[in-house]
Amino acid sequence: MGAQYDVVIIGSGLGGLVCGYILSKNGYKVIIVEKNHQIGGCLQTFKRKGVKFDTGMHYIGSMQPGQILHSFFSYLNLNKDVTLSPLDPNGFETISLQGRKYYYANGYENFIETLAKSFPKNREEIKEYVKQIRAIADASPINNLQEINNHIIIEPNIIKATVNEFIESITSNKELQNVLIGNLPLYAGVKDKTPIYIHAFIKNFYIQSAYRIVGGSDVIASSLANSIRSFGGEIITSQEVDKIICDSTHATAIQTKEGELITGKFFISNVHPEITMEKIESPLIRKIYKERIKHLENSIGNFTVYIKFKPDSVPYLNSNFYFYEFDDLWETNNYNPEKWPQSYLFMHQCNQKEMTFAESAELSGYMKFDDVREWENTTVGKRGEAYLQFKEEKAERFIKKLNDSFPGIMNNIEYYETSTPLTYRDYTATKEGSMYGILRDTNLPVQTYISQRTKIPNLFLTGQNINTHGILGVMIGSIITCAEFIGLNNIIKDIHIH
Repeated sequence: MGAQYDVVIIGSGLGGLVCGYILSKNGYKVIIVEKNHQIGGCLQTFKRKGVKFDTGMHYIGSMQPGQILHSFFSYLNLNKDVTLSPLDPNGFETISLQGRKYYYANGYENFIETLAKSFPKNREEIKEYVKQIRAIADASPINNLQEINNHIIIEPNIIKATVNEFIESITSNKELQNVLIGNLPLYAGVKDKTPIYIHAFIKNFYIQSAYRIVGGSDVIASSLANSIRSFGGEIITSQEVDKIICDSTHATAIQTKEGELITGKFFISNVHPEITMEKIESPLIRKIYKERIKHLENSIGNFTVYIKFKPDSVPYLNSNFYFYEFDDLWETNNYNPEKWPQSYLFMHQCNQKEMTFAESAELSGYMKFDDVREWENTTVGKRGEAYLQFKEEKAERFIKKLNDSFPGIMNNIEYYETSTPLTYRDYTATKEGSMYGILRDTNLPVQTYISQRTKIPNLFLTGQNINTHGILGVMIGSIITCAEFIGLNNIIKDIHIH
């Protein structure tokens, strides 16, 4: 591995893979270095008892021809490998507020009409809500594949308002306010902090169309990896990067924990910015910058139960089910540990295009890192009996809560597996098992904005901490990173060609 590479990419999450694809396609000699045996980051899957489970990416939006993600998939040559199954267009999300059910429908008019059936007196407010989130999404040129002349990725005026301020300006109806933020776990929003553009991008993305990936999200990672190799790129696994080595002006190499050096002209880190900074010992990165990154708040973590059902026992649910016991959904992340879980997201997995009965499902809910902090110095499979008992007790609580909404479902479970923020931390290298990395905060717009550039001129960042999280946010972040090499408008033109 003595040969010098044009670009060395640390981490094979979606951001690293998309950067690897774009740059290798454009003639750069690329190598991706991954610490895990399996590539993909949040695209990783695992198998238990013959069933494959997703770990991070469960459904995607805007995949009809002409919609934004479909354009990206065409550009990345993914459409040939990815099979999709549409969620229910009249209720791709089910929001259950203490048992009262509401539905998100696909298509702007359908979304309005469906919610207006439940809130007939608030029809005009729902229309205004849809109008506003479309306008916010349209205010991002790159979100609409428009060429950019002034390097502004997101208009500053849409960063200022918080989600709750925006929702309260639309309607005073508390129930409708809760319904409009009913898919809060998709961005782990925090009251008085989370900027409206995060909410608007995600809502607009899924209202256009919503699909599950047949057979698991790892097909995206495999397809990108195969393309990278076909362009002459390399991917190595089970090699954790220990250090990013610098001379007096630039990064020169990475060193793995086994002591192997890989030299390069440029470096891209797909790892959480704080963890990236921990790998650098160079005066080029000031201590004050490292401290700033270290003290930024990260989004909350997750506890998940991966469920295998008994054969032909549970009808397939073609909608994502969000459940809340709170009167105010903004309290979701301030749960009472004694009453946990007070909210959850329940999703069936799509193993084939046409499903009658569910084979498997995932049940997930917020979990703070403090809940598992006593085991923070342990590794996967070596956390001890107390940790296993902790997980078992949480899983039993979770399944009983699920059974309240789906009576009898607990009797149809054949097997289950669990994960905590520690699991997520160790498999995706995100700080404290955070679902979405650094929390965007309208009160700290400069501090919580992470640039793709660093003070080391040939070291760049990518991944969910650049731009925004989620499949669309990370792909756009990768384009922003690769624009440092080949120009943003050149990439946008290339996407239009496809």
